[in-house]
Amino acid sequence: MELWIIATLSAAVFQTVRFMLQKVLAGGRLSATGSTFARFAYAAPAAAVLLLGYLWITQAALPSITPDFWVWAIFGGFGQILATVLVVLAFRERNFAVGVTLKKTEVIQTALLGLILLGEVISLPGWIGIGIGLIGVLLLSRTPGIDGALWTQLRSRVVLLGVGAGFFFAVAGVGYRAATLQVGSDDPVLRALIGLVFVTIGQAMGMAAWLRWRAPGEITRVWQARRTAVWLGLTSAFGTMSWFTAFTLQTAAYVYAVGQVELVLSLAASVLWFKEKVTAREVAGIAVLTVSVVILVLAA
Repeated sequence: MELWIIATLSAAVFQTVRFMLQKVLAGGRLSATGSTFARFAYAAPAAAVLLLGYLWITQAALPSITPDFWVWAIFGGFGQILATVLVVLAFRERNFAVGVTLKKTEVIQTALLGLILLGEVISLPGWIGIGIGLIGVLLLSRTPGIDGALWTQLRSRVVLLGVGAGFFFAVAGVGYRAATLQVGSDDPVLRALIGLVFVTIGQAMGMAAWLRWRAPGEITRVWQARRTAVWLGLTSAFGTMSWFTAFTLQTAAYVYAVGQVELVLSLAASVLWFKEKVTAREVAGIAVLTVSVVILVLAA
C-alpha cells in the first residue's frame, strides 16, 4: 500500500476522534471558536515536539523554505480555521455523522480549486466519482422540519454550514499541498512536520488575538477545559501531520477522496458514542458517498 494512502487512513482515524472531542467541547463548555482555538493551541506544542524529535532521530537539518511557502501556509491555515468553526456549528444543527458527511463535499470543491489554482487535472473516472458523491450530498440535504422544494432544502442552515466547511477545507487542502511543495526536502514526513509546526503556531497565535479581542474570557475557558482539550490537541497534531504527509505525495482531491472512509467512522461514532438516531435516508446518502470514494481511489 502506498504511503499516501496509509497517511490518509491515519488522518481519517485521528480526525474522527478530534471531531468527537470538538463536538463534546462545543456542546456547552466552549463556543465554536473556542473549541477551534483549543484544537490549535494544544496541537502547536505537540507539533513542535514531533518536529524536534524527528530531527534528533534522523539527524537531519532544517530544510530551506521558499517565500511562497508562507503565502500558501497562511492561505491554507486561514481556510482551516473557518472550516473548523463551520463544521462545529453544523454539529449543533444535525447529528454527528451528517455534519461530517456534508463537510466531505470538500472532495468536489478541492478538485475544482486544485484545477484552478494548481492546474491539477482529475481523470474522467475521477469526475464520475465526484458526481456520484454529489448525489450523496443531495440525499443528505433534507433537514427535519423543512418542507418544500429541493432548492429550499439545499438552503437550509445545516447544508450551508456543512458545504461551507467543505469549501474552506478545500482551501486548506490545496494551500497545504502547495506549501509542502515549497519545502526543500525529499523526505515527505519532514516536509509535513515543517508545514504542521509553522501553520499550527500561526493559527494558535491568530485565534488567541481574535478571542482576546472579540470573546474575553474564552481563552480562560479553553484552559479550564484542558483535560479534554489536550487530547483534542494531540489528535489534531497527529491527524494534521498525516494529512500533510499525504498532501506532499498526492493531489489534494484524491487525498480527500480516500479520507472519506471517515464517513464510516463518523456513522459508528454517531450511533455508538453519541447515541444519535440516523435515518434510512442518511444511511443511503453516506452509502452513495462511500461508492464515490471507491471509484475515486481506483481512479487515482
